Amino acid sequence: MRPNARGEAAETAADGGRPFPPGDYPVVVVGSGPGGIQVSYSLARLGIPHATISADEAPGGMFRRWPFFQRLLSWTKPFAPEPRGSAPYERYDWNSLLAVEPEHRALQPSFMDGTSYFPSRPEMERNLAAFAERTGTTVRYGTRWLTTRREDGPDGVRFVLGTSDGDYRSPVVVFAVGVAEPWSPSTPGMELARHYAETRAAESYADRRVFIVGKQNSGFELASGLLQWARRIVIASPSPTKLSVDTNSLVGVRARYVQPYEDHVLGGGVSILDASIDAIERGETGGELVVRMRQTASGSPLAVPADDVISATGFVAPLLDLPDLGVATFGHSRVPAQTAWWESATVPGIYFAGTISQGAQGLRKHGIPSNSGAVHGARYNARILAREIGRRHFGQAGHGRSIAAGDVIGLLIDEIAHGPELWHQRGYLVRVVSFDADAGVRDEGTIPLAAFLDEPGSDAVGMTLESDGTGAIYPVAYVRHAGRTTEHDFDPDPLLDFGAPRYRSEIESIVRDVAPELAPAS
Repeated sequence: MRPNARGEAAETAADGGRPFPPGDYPVVVVGSGPGGIQVSYSLARLGIPHATISADEAPGGMFRRWPFFQRLLSWTKPFAPEPRGSAPYERYDWNSLLAVEPEHRALQPSFMDGTSYFPSRPEMERNLAAFAERTGTTVRYGTRWLTTRREDGPDGVRFVLGTSDGDYRSPVVVFAVGVAEPWSPSTPGMELARHYAETRAAESYADRRVFIVGKQNSGFELASGLLQWARRIVIASPSPTKLSVDTNSLVGVRARYVQPYEDHVLGGGVSILDASIDAIERGETGGELVVRMRQTASGSPLAVPADDVISATGFVAPLLDLPDLGVATFGHSRVPAQTAWWESATVPGIYFAGTISQGAQGLRKHGIPSNSGAVHGARYNARILAREIGRRHFGQAGHGRSIAAGDVIGLLIDEIAHGPELWHQRGYLVRVVSFDADAGVRDEGTIPLAAFLDEPGSDAVGMTLESDGTGAIYPVAYVRHAGRTTEHDFDPDPLLDFGAPRYRSEIESIVRDVAPELAPAS
């Protein structure tokens, strides 16, 4: 099958004009959410032939259905301190995908109606669909992945994906299937509850008592959306709620969901409880439900009557039979365990993109996670992954390029001052410049920090941004020199101006220690 100029397999009239009929491909991508589209686009721009398949009928992934109350947690500022479409503007636009071509960048603002800098779900869906259409990112829609098996042959391992259209064979598979399968605990009586994914229209909860199991984002999203409808709302889970401003990520409850807290404190018909759910039962009349709990602090029992119980207990990764193939997972979300390069830690050749790439956890310094579970972090992972696949499996040059010695300081300063990858993936991605007697000075690009620290290499300086949990953001230099790696923390700046002269002086000093000839004293 002959690839086209973008590295995609040509369409065949024999299959009704649909792209990527079943068969053999160098790479197969599964999924058409943000992760699948971003990695497919990035592979195509590198000229890597591949097939992308999806069970959905159009691009968008989870954004074709959720969030239920239609307003995203991630924001986009149409008017920002940086020009729209520039790389620095990506700091203010968490929802657009990444493109090489200027006309395909920063698409999200053009679909927003101006009522909020949090796009609506339909606006996000239109953004993703427009990106796929305008960039020519081809997907075979309506093709459901069903089974996976491994074949060992004279040319090495190939994975066979059984789908609703037939078998796809490839030595490299990228699963961008999200964390999208509803999950509820096996609590007695949980079948009497509805999962978040089954929530009814908001007005159907008018004047009813609603009990929400779970205090993550989805639970508070429902509570916020139902405040004007429900007579009473109770939100419960064993652990205290953590706001996103405390966790430095979207893992905790986004700060804009604090209205239920205020109603709780003011006695406005909302109760927020730290309690474990023992059982959900039908009441004596049969028309109401009773949620039986045990309070976390005291262990005392508590029973709460409700007309509706909603299980906002999250989602799991829809991995089908990948665990049977040997793909290790962890946590109740069944996220695959991954190397620093988003490859399965137990089955080489299987990679992950999109929100599921959070399985490559990174260093988690100060307990702060990556932002890989959200579009604004995962999009960079996907772009880097495409380059790594090109390097490992297609003999491409990979991430690096030669640069002039005089450009080193300016590159590193510009990256900590403006580089969106480092701002969005603090303590997770790093911009690296290497110094080698034979290869010379090279910009190694942006790569996973864990890979830079774990894998041997020539002398190098890696710049990243980090947070320490107090709200401070500051640059950090990781220096690999003479066989050992050291870490240099810079002071934070109250205005986050990391292009200031004092940072340039510190970077010059660090580079001078590694390569004295490159950074003469100022």
